[in-house]
Amino acid sequence: MPINITMPALSPTMEEGNLSKWLVKEGDKVKSGDVIAEIETDKATMEVEAIDEGTIAKLVVPAGTEAVKVNALIAIIAEEGEDVAAAAAGAGSAPKAEAPKAEAAKAETVAEAPKAEKPVTDAAPAPSTPAPVAADGKRVFSSPLARRLAKDAGLDLSAVTGTGPHGRVVKADVEKAAAGGAKAAPAAAGQSAAAPALAKGPSDDNVLKLFADGSYELLPHDGMRKTIAARLTESTQTVPSYTISMDCLLDALMALRADINKSAPVKKTEKGEVPAFKLSVNDFIIKAMALALRDVPMANASWTSTARVLHKHADVGVAVSIPDGLITPIVRKAETKSLSVISNEVKDMAKRARDKKLKPEEYQGGTTSVSNLGMFGVSNFTSIVNLPQASIVSIGAGVEKPVVKNGEIKVGTVMTATFAFDHRVIDGALGAELASAFKRYIENPMSMLV
Repeated sequence: MPINITMPALSPTMEEGNLSKWLVKEGDKVKSGDVIAEIETDKATMEVEAIDEGTIAKLVVPAGTEAVKVNALIAIIAEEGEDVAAAAAGAGSAPKAEAPKAEAAKAETVAEAPKAEKPVTDAAPAPSTPAPVAADGKRVFSSPLARRLAKDAGLDLSAVTGTGPHGRVVKADVEKAAAGGAKAAPAAAGQSAAAPALAKGPSDDNVLKLFADGSYELLPHDGMRKTIAARLTESTQTVPSYTISMDCLLDALMALRADINKSAPVKKTEKGEVPAFKLSVNDFIIKAMALALRDVPMANASWTSTARVLHKHADVGVAVSIPDGLITPIVRKAETKSLSVISNEVKDMAKRARDKKLKPEEYQGGTTSVSNLGMFGVSNFTSIVNLPQASIVSIGAGVEKPVVKNGEIKVGTVMTATFAFDHRVIDGALGAELASAFKRYIENPMSMLV
């Protein structure tokens, strides 16, 4: 019996991926565990393994296909002794990224019929939105999902042309109308007309009209850029954030770092003897943030609609710049790890991040993040909280400045750390307590070693 190979779900939130490369061809023999393909998600490239022995009968989805849905058929393997041609003949056509409008509308109508309605996520279902009425008093026929999306986008459904059965407005119609700048919904009773729904940006066509033909070229968004845009937009729209800044003296830390690096043991490699580790200032910052969260456990939390999630360990995300993107690999249980372990772990994950070889569990989740732009000479800046985390610290450059020590003015190396907090989870006094704990570790770095 033919063995179907489907698009795997490489993370709990993955819905689709790009089949970037086949490592086998039709007719090749494979055994269980052989790597047969590479799948590209928004921030990583993962390998697909054969699940049994046999012969590749058909590659259903060509290499380079984008937006292949999870569980879609991508290849067929004929078992040992099975007719390869017969197995290949039973293969379906390659999945398409987008179904025809009529089929999509029909599928949405069926999926949203009240008797067949089922929750699709663990989240509590949103309250239904009442069917809208046009200005002439006639009811606007629309699906519940379309009404909910229109409400979120601030669109007047009576101004949206429906393509579903009998002119019903469906999800695709709302999305098209939102992109094209459809008429805004009237203010609800009790809502000030001066406070409209969240404004949407201009449509693509209107943006391009502002620039002369030939004066630009288009760089299509890849999966990573779309994910970054979606997550940061979600954060800025939902998180009531505030910031706190702390100036930290780095002199003691810099001296301790130099001493530790000088005393690092050496190890033999193909390139000769090299230090077993080389600490950076960022390694101390990661450790200091982890210990501060350990000391102020109420700040080591995430928000949900029903409860705060109090984390037992400090999992610190480290912002890493990669070509045309950003990713935050996570140092798990950072409060329990030595500086040398943190240093080597970050270097390894940063390299694999740039090669798109990180596993989803290595960059998803986390309880806080560190973003360091000091190496670019940036003095201070503010980052956006990376949900579901409730805090992030932005690190500026260490700069020599006059400082007062024991009543005397001296020159010291000063670094500005700016914290952004989710106020739903971390109130002002709690945020200040965490920032103070961080500053205490940075200025007394020996305390990180004991």
